[in-house]
Amino acid sequence: MGFSYRAVRVSLLAIALSSFVNPPARPQAPGSKKLKIYISVDMEGVAGVVTADQLGPGGFEYERFRHFMTNETLAAVSAANQSGVTEIVVSDSHGNGESLLIDEFPKGVRIVRSWPRHGGMMAGLDSSFDAAIFIGYHASTTNMRGVRAHTFSSAHLTRVSLNGNAVTEGEFNAAFAGALGVPVVFASGDDAALEELKSRLGNIETAETKKNLSFHSAETLTPEASCERIGAGVKAALARLHDFKPYTVKTPVTLEISFKNYTPAQMLSYLKVVERVDSHTIRFLGKDMAEVSDFVDVVDGYSPDLTP
Repeated sequence: MGFSYRAVRVSLLAIALSSFVNPPARPQAPGSKKLKIYISVDMEGVAGVVTADQLGPGGFEYERFRHFMTNETLAAVSAANQSGVTEIVVSDSHGNGESLLIDEFPKGVRIVRSWPRHGGMMAGLDSSFDAAIFIGYHASTTNMRGVRAHTFSSAHLTRVSLNGNAVTEGEFNAAFAGALGVPVVFASGDDAALEELKSRLGNIETAETKKNLSFHSAETLTPEASCERIGAGVKAALARLHDFKPYTVKTPVTLEISFKNYTPAQMLSYLKVVERVDSHTIRFLGKDMAEVSDFVDVVDGYSPDLTP
């Protein structure tokens, strides 16, 4: 068969035109997968927070620090959106659950507010989420370091443990998420809080907002610097999302709670599902983290004079 340059040129032209009209599929960019994340927000770990003056409606700095708390959360939201996240749920998990200024959030964000609610600080989380993020978290009540260190209730509890290990709120919430197959990928807070979390959860991305000097003192970043650090950390976490695994605890879950006072331990031991371990401590065996979480919420939140 004879060789035809004209035929070759026609064929090459046809291929070129075909590629222009119907370009070959490009590999999907790493951040282009539809992602759904959950952001749980506390306040003690926010930059500048050191005392009750910043933490509740009665504090003279509370209104200013609501803005700082909101801005740190918005830094995480913005970084998530820039990383290709398409759905975000934010959990307002400090105090009365009404600290975040919800009118400052993008309209696509959904916000969990107030109490009581199943799941506590992780209310609304389910297995459809790709990752969880913690903003403004603090160290545990058994930690000798950390600004405003406590676990769930600084007023009532001295220890909370899962399967014999004392936990932070962060570790407890990570175990709740892990039971649903959702990994925690990022956390912000003071140095003691982050050191404690990483010792249990592994090499998550973090943003240190301040260095603890005592329970009521810290060397802190400015709010602007803290937001920049959080944004960068969230982007770094979502860029290596495949590196993270859900944090899980063995089931059934043995929960122990120690109280500052005798009476709660005594009264709760009247329930057949509760064992009194010592003068201040009770033990509860839950089938899973959801059941344990609900029990903690009842213990921490129930009062006979609740209204309405």
